[in-house]
Amino acid sequence: MDSTTLHTDIAIIGGGIAGIASAIELLNTNNKVILFDRDTKENFGGLAKESFGGMFFVNSPQQKFSKIKDSITQAKKDWFSFAEFDKDEVWGKKWATEFINSTQTIYDWVHTKKVKFFPVVHWVERGLRIKGNTVPRFHMVWGTGHGLIKALITYMESHPNYKNLRIFFEHKVDEFIIEDKQVIGISGIDNTKQKPFVCQAKNIIIASGGINGNMKKVRENWHQEWKKPPETILNGSHQFSDGLLHDKLKNIGANISNLNLMWNYAAGIPHPYPKRKNHGLSLVPPKSALWLNYKGERIMPPLITAYDTRHLVTKICGQEKQYSWQLLNKAIAYKELAVSGSEFNEGIKEKKLFKFLYSIFRGNKKLIKTLEKDSPNYITAFSIEELVQKMNLLTETEDVTVKAIEEAIHSYDHNFELDSEMIKDEQIQRIIEARSYSGDKKRTLKPQKLNQKKQYPLIAIREYILSRKSLGGIQTNLNSQVLKVPNSNGTQGVFENVYAVGEAAGFGGGGSHGKRALEGTFLATCIFTAQKATAHIITKK
Repeated sequence: MDSTTLHTDIAIIGGGIAGIASAIELLNTNNKVILFDRDTKENFGGLAKESFGGMFFVNSPQQKFSKIKDSITQAKKDWFSFAEFDKDEVWGKKWATEFINSTQTIYDWVHTKKVKFFPVVHWVERGLRIKGNTVPRFHMVWGTGHGLIKALITYMESHPNYKNLRIFFEHKVDEFIIEDKQVIGISGIDNTKQKPFVCQAKNIIIASGGINGNMKKVRENWHQEWKKPPETILNGSHQFSDGLLHDKLKNIGANISNLNLMWNYAAGIPHPYPKRKNHGLSLVPPKSALWLNYKGERIMPPLITAYDTRHLVTKICGQEKQYSWQLLNKAIAYKELAVSGSEFNEGIKEKKLFKFLYSIFRGNKKLIKTLEKDSPNYITAFSIEELVQKMNLLTETEDVTVKAIEEAIHSYDHNFELDSEMIKDEQIQRIIEARSYSGDKKRTLKPQKLNQKKQYPLIAIREYILSRKSLGGIQTNLNSQVLKVPNSNGTQGVFENVYAVGEAAGFGGGGSHGKRALEGTFLATCIFTAQKATAHIITKK
């Protein structure tokens, strides 16, 4: 079959935020650029388009407005504490330091693209046994990730040099072309015509995502701290984040690092309206819900969201059956239950302030009704006995007992019969701590008994581990150039004209987050790694 042959200065592989940011930066020059995306045009933007759109900044205008005192020194201390970098990690640490020193430039960059942020900064990944964010740093894009991508695409399409950019959708890159030991191009399949194509390029930027959309690779690289992979792992990543180009690069000598480091979530449910195979939704679990194991027993010490996501995954994977239950009531659901992403956060996604504020103060009733109607994993009942019966019916077991649920509720509710200074329950203490920050108070109920008839129905949500992001990937230097496998004496070569950015590069260096992310750091590092790659391409000409 005849193939199409293309020629360009720079080829970008992947149409997520890292690929789009790369294209924007290159349009500021007279370079000819081609961007190849495996997905359809309507999905341009990748996983970032589906995300909630939080971004990590230090000393931002929003922090200063709220009188949040932050510093680069403290942010680096928090990052390195939470990351728990391996003692031999080199490039991940370098990239983390570079990024933390540069968040202001990233803020300015998105601001020039008419991206705005909600004034209240959110406080997530505070840390439990290991220190995390000591101050709020999670800045919500007004419009969610959907609005962020829309703003970047609008800016790109209105650029005076937009004519220098060609975008080919539904084009799968699956090989690198080597000549005289140099990468001179790429090849693949045009799925719109079922026809091969070849593209010769002076420089190549890989922005194809990580491995977490490929359950086979996720299982193969499962971290030993998480025991064996669960029987069910939902896919909350992008379907084309399959690690194909990681393998192809490895075959030609590139160094791939830290693939066992992943940012997975503990509270996934099957998507009520799936758009792809095994499609999962990542719930934001209510702080006031009780987290139970597969038997309906309260996991102790109590699990609570927004402190250490990796800890949640580790604890649930340590159970005999590696799924869990959230136990709550109607009041908790309306006030605190949410989904991490743009799809079910319509008020902020559509930039409708009244609608957004209504969901804050009165609850996301549309989400609750959707789950009640279309998610079998969302169970309601007007008695503990009825709830247990439905939970076991769903799992086709007799694992959950009335006694276990009653004991879980009693262990929590009993605290409210004590004097406040006598309350030692860690979950209640964490709720009080969270509510001391105004940004959390409006979304978190005052601690109270769970078993209140006036707040019925009782609700149980079965949750699975959900695969999300790859914290490891293609190892790169601080120019985003792909590094080769070190030789016997430790010397490490570089592919001079091949770059990796965003999640493909483990968000910088093949692992800039270590074991944990401070959240909001993914979109920002995608932009940052793209800036570094394009700056090097431009200056070396």
